[in-house]
Amino acid sequence: MATVKMLRPYYIKVFDRHVLVILEYQYFAMVMDNHVYQFIPTESREIRINRKTQKIENVGARFAFQKGNDIIYMNMSELMAIPDFLVQLREIVKPYYIEEGSQENDQNSVIIDELERMNVKRLIDKALDNRDKKTFEQLLKLL
Repeated sequence: MATVKMLRPYYIKVFDRHVLVILEYQYFAMVMDNHVYQFIPTESREIRINRKTQKIENVGARFAFQKGNDIIYMNMSELMAIPDFLVQLREIVKPYYIEEGSQENDQNSVIIDELERMNVKRLIDKALDNRDKKTFEQLLKLL
């Protein structure tokens, strides 16, 4: 069984839609069959994660790990099956995720509040036109 000994990004690039975690030798190591294998950037060297869905996009990427002359290749799908890998990767990328609808919810709340105020003002005007003092006073409390 494989486990992650160390997973640190060499650097992180943030784009509008995704985050790239760039890996480099000495920053990523796996323990397989009680031996430590170091990541070597011969094939893939980045993990691309969608900022909104928080899913890994480059599932077909292939990573190489070396111990002496022995090289083991692992696909991203194999790495994703290792719980340690997902937990550590999630902690690395967590600050860069886009929270679902957080900004949109704020904008929607502002719009709804403004529409509600406009509606109350219209009802106040209607109460004034009808000379309905009781309704007028109740509506004034809502503003």
